[in-house]
Amino acid sequence: MAENTPSPLDIEPYSRTQAWQLLTEWTQGESLRKHALAVEACVAACGEAEADRLGLVGDVRARMVQLYATTALLHDFDYERHPSLEEHPFVGVRELERLGWPAELRTAILGHAQYSGVPRVTHLDKSLFACDELAGFLTACALVKPSKAIADVEVAGVRKKMKDKAFARGVNREDVVQGATELGVELDAHIGFCIEVMRKRAGELGL
Repeated sequence: MAENTPSPLDIEPYSRTQAWQLLTEWTQGESLRKHALAVEACVAACGEAEADRLGLVGDVRARMVQLYATTALLHDFDYERHPSLEEHPFVGVRELERLGWPAELRTAILGHAQYSGVPRVTHLDKSLFACDELAGFLTACALVKPSKAIADVEVAGVRKKMKDKAFARGVNREDVVQGATELGVELDAHIGFCIEVMRKRAGELGL
């Protein structure tokens, strides 16, 4: 990229607002919208931690976190219309390419689907994969609490629920474990990290 060429993330169509508008245009279901928000909370926090590790500040840091947040918001935006393995996330990624969304975002979205064959190389790729299934599982763990609150979800309880194959059958436990491994973090620490960031947005998540 030439020195004077702005990053794609400097352009308004790639803002979080635009990502949310696209998500809500394609996704009417409240639970899927809230899943996108939960994954966004976790992935954006991963982006913040990575930006801090790299010593990024100011606009550069903000653009990086925005890329993580918008990727997470849009990772399943086509799922309601195109839920089959043949279509999701491929239809959505083609639409994102048509609209000019960044290649980094599109690659990460392809990579979050194990069956896509797209490798997870960047920290963004790995963060999305590590947070997607886990955020869904943490939501399920919260909703079976009497309070239905993420505030009452603890790491030990999550690990116990992971062993219960009858609970939240749709969540792939192997992906949860593999995601933490690929991200290079200890599983319990990653679970605790995601619980904390979801607690900060509990009202928005309905938890």
